[in-house]
Amino acid sequence: MESLKPPYRAEQVGSLPRPERLMVAREDFAAGKISRTDLTQIEDESIRAAVAMQERVGIGAITDGEFRKRGWREFLYDKCSGFGPDTVERGFPFTTFDGTVVPPRPEPKIMARLSRREPLSANDFSALQKMTHKPIKANLPTPSVTHCFIGDAAFDRGAYADRQQLMDDLARIMREEIADLASRGCTYLQMDEVPLAVICDPKNMEVIRKRGDDPEELIDLYIDAMNKSLRDRPPNMTVCVHLCRGNMGHGMASGGYEPIADRMFNRLNVDGFFLEYDTSRAGDFAPLRHLPGPKKAVLGLMTTKVPEVETADSLKRRIEEATRYVELERLCLSPQCGFASVPIRGRGLTMDDAERKLARIVEVAHDVWGGNG
Repeated sequence: MESLKPPYRAEQVGSLPRPERLMVAREDFAAGKISRTDLTQIEDESIRAAVAMQERVGIGAITDGEFRKRGWREFLYDKCSGFGPDTVERGFPFTTFDGTVVPPRPEPKIMARLSRREPLSANDFSALQKMTHKPIKANLPTPSVTHCFIGDAAFDRGAYADRQQLMDDLARIMREEIADLASRGCTYLQMDEVPLAVICDPKNMEVIRKRGDDPEELIDLYIDAMNKSLRDRPPNMTVCVHLCRGNMGHGMASGGYEPIADRMFNRLNVDGFFLEYDTSRAGDFAPLRHLPGPKKAVLGLMTTKVPEVETADSLKRRIEEATRYVELERLCLSPQCGFASVPIRGRGLTMDDAERKLARIVEVAHDVWGGNG
């Protein structure tokens, strides 16, 4: 079953449910009640337990659950100079399963030229290397996450004359980080890309137009910025892009990948795509007809929003549907998103839930592609 190189047949996106002890420790550290050393020790112990779970179920690549990060992209703000202290309101709210609209949180405005003050993920990668002999995966956000939800209001004109300058600086920061990761032995990187999926929604296209932007131009801008980020990656590093519409209820968007599929699949210089497909809001598999070989599609068919585990038969049926557009050998299986993109109490799944779901993915991948994990 297992591919010689990633993405693997049985995959995951990255984040895992944070244990309560870790959540409390992070709060205590922020309040000055415990030291950085104490927090790191609790992070290490929590990650070792998460690694053991992943090894137990046999998932393709191990992650640290993003336990050292306060969110899927917030570490970019935390570790780069130039963000804040001013903030700006986001234009894309979340919608929960019951239809409740969750107002977007303000985001740090870019007040000065951005620079990478410290490693974004490389230190986390090095720490994880010491905890497992299995393949591991690092993650980074894409440059577009700093711009799409706000537009040009995201940056002060004293810092950047235009959005192209901003994207070029972010691409440079990503190249610096990727070079650091490569020097430490990283051969598998996932870049998390929400804006391109969010733009697919006609309602969001209209939001973008109303603020004076052309969504078609932004799609091209963001694809180019990602390619510039990956320009110098070593040939032995596999890079995949994870697309998501927001991992809370119905998220920020509905609509299939058709508006971006041709450009995204053919122009992005990556090896595979993690695609959200757990609900109808992601549309059908038809856009996969644009996926050129040898690029792979990792089908996010297992939901991370509810604890019920999908049946093996239902997952197999959907994989078979996808083979109408892409041959089976270029498909893999994963959850649609991480299990805890942003750590919030009282929402999300437990580690036991995550283990059951990942085990089902491994089971189905074994049945569909053969092999031992």
